[in-house]
Amino acid sequence: MPFADELVNGHTARLLTQAVRTVLPGVEPAALRAAAPRLDTLALRERTDLLRDALLADVPGDYAELARVVRAARDGVPEFGGWLIWPVTSAVATKAVAEGTDAAFDDAMALLADLTGRLTSEFALRVLLRHDLDRALGIIAGWTASPDADVRRLASEGTRPYLPWSVRVPELTARPGATVPVLDALHRDGSEYVRRSVANHLNDLSRDHAGLAVATARRWLDDPAPTTGRVVRHGLRTLVRRGHPGALELLGFTPATLEIDGPVLDRTRVPIGGSVRFTATIRNTGAEDARLAIDYVVHHHRANGSQSTRTFKLTTRTLAPDETIAVTREHSFRPLTTRRYHPGPHAIALQINGVTSDRAEFQLDSP
Repeated sequence: MPFADELVNGHTARLLTQAVRTVLPGVEPAALRAAAPRLDTLALRERTDLLRDALLADVPGDYAELARVVRAARDGVPEFGGWLIWPVTSAVATKAVAEGTDAAFDDAMALLADLTGRLTSEFALRVLLRHDLDRALGIIAGWTASPDADVRRLASEGTRPYLPWSVRVPELTARPGATVPVLDALHRDGSEYVRRSVANHLNDLSRDHAGLAVATARRWLDDPAPTTGRVVRHGLRTLVRRGHPGALELLGFTPATLEIDGPVLDRTRVPIGGSVRFTATIRNTGAEDARLAIDYVVHHHRANGSQSTRTFKLTTRTLAPDETIAVTREHSFRPLTTRRYHPGPHAIALQINGVTSDRAEFQLDSP
């Protein structure tokens, strides 16, 4: 499986170059040809930006001409799909914004909706959202009723506050309620593909506006579909890991009287590249059933001597009075490209319904 940075590659550039040659036989796409060998040293979004700019350089004329070329390729080039759609849709959005007319803006929105099923137009949509959020949201409201699940998902996914790999839209976080009507329209959608996007969008919203996210989820649960519980649980997952009282209460994780033994570690020194295993037992000492969200928290030592925490899901369980469960997990400290570990004191603790247990400390050593 390719790394993310390899998804847009020389093959992508060659397909796009051939598509331009097919629909513009009198034009030699020199910028696209020159871009192809430069892709290998770039990150993913830099690759798409390079191909976007090359496409804009190779297709002369105004927005209408670019849109005509893109539609001709859509209709006449069978290979016009996959990862080349990202730079193509980005070029469409960029050209429309540069032209500055409502007609170009609206046509670009329509073209993005039309192309989204060939990969996704969610990244290019950000350009139009940044240019005129209200006009874009007015059009997106209509997408929520589309018979095409890809277009309905674009309405939710493209407006996420923290869409991965994408540029930020500051006005989305400054106006947190702006996209709630989109989520309201789609949270009961018949497609799991769409509902999962709604849940991820709600989770994004919860990162900065927890109260709004919980209130929105509460409204949905007041009149639920059979799928609503799953959407809400996935959408509030970050708040549950943070121990947010409103999210925990909404999902039925009420305060419980517990006896916790652990976590107990299998070692006190762990080399970077190794792992540590912990075990714990949890007993419900209360008089009623206790529904528990059980996570664990790793306290990391930073290079500057401070500590950060990261929470990991363990399980959810309901314990009857006097019932005991045992939990265990092996936590790895194998370095990843996105994370660096630093030698020093670390610790692991349980977090149950937002309440943190005693910490078990260990030393992380250089490999």
